[in-house]
Amino acid sequence: MRHGGKILADQLHKLGVRRVFSVPGESFLAALDGLYESGIENIVCRQEGGAAMMAEAQGKMSGAPGVCFVTRGPGATNASAGIHIARQDSTPMVMFVGQIDRGHRDRGAFQEVDYRAMFGGLAKWVAEIDRTDRLPEYIARAFRVALSGRPGPVVLALPEDMLSDSADVADYDGLVGVYPTPAPAAFDAIMAKLAEAERPLVVVGGPHWSPRAEADLKRFLEVQGLPAVADFRRQSYLDNRHRSYAGDLNVGMAPALAARVREADCLLLLGSRLGDIETRGYTLVDPAAPAPTILQVHPDADEIGQVYGPAAAVVATAPDALEVLAGRARLCGREDWTAAARADYEAWRRPHPTPGDVKMEEIVHWLSDSLPEDAILTNGAGNYAAWLHRYFVFKGPGTQLAPTSGSMGYGFPAAVSAALQHPERVVVCMAGDGCFQMTLNEMSTAVQHGAAPIVVVCNNGQYGTIRMHQERHYPGRVSGTALANPDFAALARAYGGHGELVTRSEDFADAFARARAAGVLAVIELRVDPEALSTGATLTELRGS
Repeated sequence: MRHGGKILADQLHKLGVRRVFSVPGESFLAALDGLYESGIENIVCRQEGGAAMMAEAQGKMSGAPGVCFVTRGPGATNASAGIHIARQDSTPMVMFVGQIDRGHRDRGAFQEVDYRAMFGGLAKWVAEIDRTDRLPEYIARAFRVALSGRPGPVVLALPEDMLSDSADVADYDGLVGVYPTPAPAAFDAIMAKLAEAERPLVVVGGPHWSPRAEADLKRFLEVQGLPAVADFRRQSYLDNRHRSYAGDLNVGMAPALAARVREADCLLLLGSRLGDIETRGYTLVDPAAPAPTILQVHPDADEIGQVYGPAAAVVATAPDALEVLAGRARLCGREDWTAAARADYEAWRRPHPTPGDVKMEEIVHWLSDSLPEDAILTNGAGNYAAWLHRYFVFKGPGTQLAPTSGSMGYGFPAAVSAALQHPERVVVCMAGDGCFQMTLNEMSTAVQHGAAPIVVVCNNGQYGTIRMHQERHYPGRVSGTALANPDFAALARAYGGHGELVTRSEDFADAFARARAAGVLAVIELRVDPEALSTGATLTELRGS
């Protein structure tokens, strides 16, 4: 006989979980007890949103479901941001939520929430476990659902009395994460359509990417002579130095790349869903009448053709597809088209000067040139990220952690998770002053558990993205976008980390060297001129336009 918390922890261990993220609550004390001698590391966070984001980042890095525990009611609502990120980013994740006693339901009991109703539109599956002896069954199913098709988050609610009850039940012993294996002939139609194209473009995105997938992608692009672009915040899927790499489809997309997407007569989507960000609000490719021929490979049949009707499609993960495609004979070389796309990307990377003594284009270029090739870069949301997207050269898989959902506050929890997962690698979080303040309390988590990411905070005293839109639509009428900020470097030191202030670009390299040598959490605050509002236009220019 084992109590429910012990059954839960044993099942997680059997499924390969070795680290979870949590904010403790009395609603799942039995689960905490189960974790006590389980061999599973419990990273104790400061707020449930941070815990959920760390678990989501773990899922992105490992390809296995990231796991977090949060308490009922307020804990669950705090964690919902992480569930939304996992859903939009196609990240496998399982969140366990404490729940009131089964006998107290529907009385408006303390912190009572109907989790099926609350998370029904956010998660892939939401369930409440009523019987202790069914814990292994539910947990195994949660992992299967999180990994199947298009991966995503699952929420399991744990009534407190169910979790503390005991049962004699075996752990689940079976497969999770089984994907369809495509037959080579399934790609004949895709290759035939690709061969007919004069201006084809490969779009890479979605889940499941790996070093092997990147190697197969390189081989496929080289043999077929094709250019490739990355989905929003999926820039690390292909070494940006490769001659076929032509940029990324992001919010601040290069004008030449946007024109190239419009001009393309064939788009091969490998794992990508080609959403509104990648198409500038569906204006580059019209879903009602797409001008290019759409070819799609995706692991979830329900995603194929959901927005764009493909001329040919295969249900498969992008890595499995590329294993087949990389071995295909040459059919459709378009070297001139590919070389022109590459030239446009290289021109876009040339620094555009911005005002102020701290120039983000210089900082990001220095990071790109100086960091180890396997360094991990994280970010949340804000205009500061545009410099990272435009000027940083990602060298390979697993080096970028960023939310396609556009969630502020993500970058720092993701950096903590990455530093715990890969303590031997340099982890750098790029953050805005507004973005960082949403989750900077997790500095305490980083120090407690020995995570040592380096945070580069771009302090321009405003919510930059919203200010940019404000100046475009209501010039000069500043409302709700100004920030009164703390001394970020001093705050890092107060938490037990290393802190520096940089007011000139030329001082950044030495500050970064000291931060890296400190061997602890480090924060480098950059005092950025508010005029430097975007990579291509100043605040005054935006207001004037």
